[in-house]
Amino acid sequence: MNILVANIGSTSFKFRLFEHAAGGLEELARGGIDRIGACGGRLSFGRAGSELIARPCQCADHVEALRAGLEELSAAGVLAGPEALDAVAFKAVMGGDIDPVVLVDEEVLSAMEYYAAVAPAHNPPCVAAMRALRRAMPDTPLVAVFEPGFHRTIPPRRRLYACPPAWAERFGIRRYGYHGASLRYIAERMAELTAGRARRIVACHLGGSSSVCAIREGESVAASMGFSPQSGLPQGARCGDFDPFALAVVARETGASLEELLGQLASGAGLAGLSGTGGDVRDIESAAGSGDERAALALEVYITAVRDYVGAYLVELGGADALVFTGGVGQNSALVRQRVCEGLDFAGILLDAGKNAAAEGECRIDAGASLTAIWVIPTNEEYIVARQAAELLAGMKQRGNSDPDG
Repeated sequence: MNILVANIGSTSFKFRLFEHAAGGLEELARGGIDRIGACGGRLSFGRAGSELIARPCQCADHVEALRAGLEELSAAGVLAGPEALDAVAFKAVMGGDIDPVVLVDEEVLSAMEYYAAVAPAHNPPCVAAMRALRRAMPDTPLVAVFEPGFHRTIPPRRRLYACPPAWAERFGIRRYGYHGASLRYIAERMAELTAGRARRIVACHLGGSSSVCAIREGESVAASMGFSPQSGLPQGARCGDFDPFALAVVARETGASLEELLGQLASGAGLAGLSGTGGDVRDIESAAGSGDERAALALEVYITAVRDYVGAYLVELGGADALVFTGGVGQNSALVRQRVCEGLDFAGILLDAGKNAAAEGECRIDAGASLTAIWVIPTNEEYIVARQAAELLAGMKQRGNSDPDG
């Protein structure tokens, strides 16, 4: 079974091709296209285990990007053609209370469109790509694996807002949590690495989009992101936690509409707005190191927010057996890891400065006296999405339902 995993961002498309057989999943190739809809786009591609090679590639929209990715797979001889795909699986962001892993049909697409304003950078391009693929490849099952699925185990006391109850009942206003595929991978990988001994995990998925999650016995029990991916920690260009009543003041003084203000909070705020250097933590660290006070403050705001949630989840879990860093920033920024762990010796968390500075790939960075293991683990969201899609399709086949619309 060949499964193409599609990870669609606002201006990017990343993909991985997996083969699913009796022995499990094997990655065959991966790639991506950036700057979709703009100049200077590039397509990167590589077989599994090889370096990615990039070349110029201009795509007007995500539909063109999908086609370009499929053509690259065919040209490389990895895939005979689109007809050789058994499924396309999407790392989907928000569908409300819809099943976490589901075949894409009109009900799914309608749910994603309903919540388009909640995930404006992800849902609209993902829906457009799904609709285009349904037209172009009507016989190929499309599977949506929704990010909040991993967080369905969070108890009601941490899922509910203290808003009017009718809002939750009628409109689904509650905490959903995101980065589910990444955090599920971390939970499973930690179980493998520790033979199940890491029962309490605080996982920090830090990147252009960041969140912290408390995991007990392999299940999510708390997540920093709430109703939307704009909540929780400050993001690259998203505000994170914010008092909604401030919008009334800004609207009154500027005359801006609610949609305009939400757009600013979702794309012109966060670390990019605070630092003035953009939302990339590498650039912010560099600017802060050169004496840029705005960049230094942005970094402080970000790290403080991470520490706030780490502290809260240590209380929730009654301590932690492991503190895990993943995501682009979590895996690559020794400075952020160091600053997050500073002064946590009272909680049994002691970082080894040398191990932290030299960290590469999957490794431990805690000091010998630390009561909590500190790990850096590269995540693998696409693997989780492919596996969950394969499980769904295999279950359908066993039930004798091979009709994608069945």
